[in-house]
Amino acid sequence: MNLAERHWWQASARTGSATTGRRLRGVVAIGWVALLVGACSTVQVGRNFDIRTFASRVDLGHTTEAQVRNWLGAPSSTGIVVQADGKRFTKWQYFYGQGRLPRLSGAHLKILEVQFDWRGIVRAYNWSR
Repeated sequence: MNLAERHWWQASARTGSATTGRRLRGVVAIGWVALLVGACSTVQVGRNFDIRTFASRVDLGHTTEAQVRNWLGAPSSTGIVVQADGKRFTKWQYFYGQGRLPRLSGAHLKILEVQFDWRGIVRAYNWSR
């Protein structure tokens, strides 16, 4: 690197550092403002669902996975339930939570679990809120 290139490199580095520093301070300031505004906001997790509507529609032994997906959308999580007698069921869970930051005051949580047999027919469901 010749002398002119070295001076250009050093000048660019100084300018870049100052510019980067200003940008970083701006990003930090915006982050603090967002945090302060967000500290008073409501947080929601999952998609809300009506348990009573679900309970009025479901028909144990007849309702299918496709119908449940049509009513509630894709499940928040899926898994397998193995009962004491060895029977296996597919489990779909739906979650919905809401509360105000920063302490989640007034927090509200709903969980719906639907169990399907090997044919995709609802065999059981439970919920909590």
